Amino acid sequence: MKFEKWQALGNDYAIIEARDLPFELTPARIRAFCAGHFGVSADGILLLSEADEPGYVARLRIYNPDGSEAELSGNGAREAIMYLRRRGWTDADTFSIQTAAGEIRPTITGPTTCRVDMGRAKLTSKDFPSGPVDGRGELIAGGVTWRFQHVSIGNPQCAIRVDSVEELEALDLPAIGGAIERHALFPNRTNVSWYAELAPGRIRARIFERGVGETLSSGTGATGAAVAYVVAGGGDGGDADATTVTVVLDGGELEVEVGEDLHVDLTGWAVPVYRGEASDELLETLRALP
Repeated sequence: MKFEKWQALGNDYAIIEARDLPFELTPARIRAFCAGHFGVSADGILLLSEADEPGYVARLRIYNPDGSEAELSGNGAREAIMYLRRRGWTDADTFSIQTAAGEIRPTITGPTTCRVDMGRAKLTSKDFPSGPVDGRGELIAGGVTWRFQHVSIGNPQCAIRVDSVEELEALDLPAIGGAIERHALFPNRTNVSWYAELAPGRIRARIFERGVGETLSSGTGATGAAVAYVVAGGGDGGDADATTVTVVLDGGELEVEVGEDLHVDLTGWAVPVYRGEASDELLETLRALP
């Protein structure tokens, strides 16, 4: 079974083409394949297959290392986009991909960069069913009351603003993130981001990703934080139609353009790390799992 390891701001995925799979990807097999030390050590799997509707280059399915399926990943999507272009699935600069969150439409902007039309963010969704129309809420986790902004960008985001970068850096995300991810307010669990303003139009964010834990970066997590920042009145004082927010993550920087209607474009890079082929021994181990 062939695969390629890619990373975007330290968020690393194994990309597999469905035609190369010798068996179904079950949660147990995904966990074993992505495991550190015993597997390939990855933040998840990007599974690419032929689209089942006309007008799409491919269908992308995204799996977390805990075996669950994610609707969307901004970093994972960019890795899949650049892979599709490099591996000859398309020679177009702009094309469409199917995801569980719906269509995403990227534009290749350089050898390692692309801009992804992420669609329109929403402040209400089935993932925060008790939420008000403005998506704002409050919860208690780790003995602290957190005020948050719910954002749906193909997947659920819980964005929390803190007063300073110093406060942000001092947070123990592994200790508090899980309780928020699994809070009763979020029936499908949620991704969580904490952010603080560095300068107008520039924020620092840390991400606790659903099914993963704290990560070096997350494209949708950065998007959720950027949308929450803009909705709260933050920005760079740019044109009236859109606000560009630079999100500084542990793994690097992403640019998120947020329109007045909350339409979002995400710009960043993705690069390959290596190509590999699973050994017979690993395949035998995976095949034996349910």
